[in-house]
Amino acid sequence: MTAAGNNRVPTWERKARLFLCVFGLVLSVYALHVELSRESNPEYRAMCDLGESVSCSKVFTSRWGRGFGLVQFFVDKDSPLNQPNSVLGIIFYTLQLGLGLSVSTRAALFLVFSSWVSVAGSLYLASILAFVLGDFCMVCVSTYIINFALLFTNLKRKGALEGVKEKSG
Repeated sequence: MTAAGNNRVPTWERKARLFLCVFGLVLSVYALHVELSRESNPEYRAMCDLGESVSCSKVFTSRWGRGFGLVQFFVDKDSPLNQPNSVLGIIFYTLQLGLGLSVSTRAALFLVFSSWVSVAGSLYLASILAFVLGDFCMVCVSTYIINFALLFTNLKRKGALEGVKEKSG
């Protein structure tokens, strides 16, 4: 991946991936905490609830806060398959962090593919946030930014691996 092609991940990418994935994990765990706290206590007020139209707990506990609001059309609302979006985020950021340690082309392809899926999900949820819920969620918007940044990072890695492959082939 470096100019010499010695299969090492550049320092900027390691640091960026670590920061983005850890920040994404923290936000996802916080979102899960808010959702579970709100479900057990409807009076719970999260730090990110700043007003009527700036409320992450309102978003997390909406129908779109689980399975992107789509899974419930295929399974029961309370099915184990209809997980909170934050659980999907925890899985995604953990995979991004773990697979980011590999410099294989296959890992790079999966990282790019999963990033495109996360960006599509982010665009979908952002449109729900703005046009359906009429809310602003700082946690949500932060994860959307992280997902775009991870896509950029993963595209750079894929391009660098392809460049090394061309030079050695």
